[in-house]
Amino acid sequence: MTQAHGSVADILSAARLIPVLTIERLDRAVPLARALVAGGVRTLEITLRTAAGADAAAAIQAEVPEAIVGLGTVVRRQDLELAQRLKLPFAFSPGATPELLDAAVELGVPFIPGVGTASELIASMARGFTTVKLFPAEQVGGVGMLKALSGPFPSARFNPTGGVSPANMRDYLALKNVVAVGGSWLATPADIEASDWAGITAKCESAMAGARA
Repeated sequence: MTQAHGSVADILSAARLIPVLTIERLDRAVPLARALVAGGVRTLEITLRTAAGADAAAAIQAEVPEAIVGLGTVVRRQDLELAQRLKLPFAFSPGATPELLDAAVELGVPFIPGVGTASELIASMARGFTTVKLFPAEQVGGVGMLKALSGPFPSARFNPTGGVSPANMRDYLALKNVVAVGGSWLATPADIEASDWAGITAKCESAMAGARA
């Protein structure tokens, strides 16, 4: 599943930080993406939690070429078909149902399933998905969980999301089996609603400096 931007693991490894973006209004999408890119954050997860999500992803893809746009909150086959139509380089899910995994294989979508147990990880890896989202990361064991999984699953790579913050992101990024972390703190719904583009850029610059340290 190789795309113009590289494999899913390559994209996430290069990004290190993936903002989880919930966009309520389409007119916020492009200025938000430009603010993130200005702060050094180019790889963006646009969630399908709102009615504007799909159109926001398409608008950013069309108007902010510096951004690498993927979908989040992918929970149905139709969501995978949307990612396929838009030719997006990745699609995140909070879960890993057999139906969703099988659809991603069938459609050839660069898919990152969400796992919270070893069984879900086994099911994902059996279908070829070795890069997964640990979700909700803090609630299912966080850094300790990832260390435990590294023994029986040495080839698995993780993007922990859920409870990741500036206070603990470096603990996650220090792990060899973590390619990137995700979180909403870089651009919260309140930040987006307030059009605080300068504040978002500043948070991104600070976070990226911490991620590289």
